[in-house]
Amino acid sequence: MSDSLKDRVREKLLRQLAEDGGHPVQEAEGDDPRLVSIDSDLAALEQASDGDVVIEELAAKYWVP
Repeated sequence: MSDSLKDRVREKLLRQLAEDGGHPVQEAEGDDPRLVSIDSDLAALEQASDGDVVIEELAAKYWVP
């Protein structure tokens, strides 16, 4: 498997955003806490370096193998 854990988590978060809202959080009606949480987690993931504990925490939170 050539995908890194970070890549798999990113893919899962983007898929979750698409399934839950289908559009960016900034365009969502109201403040859906699920979309805000996913968006925040995606931002944290993008700032994490490979091997960062944040990646493992997000993988566990979103059940990414």
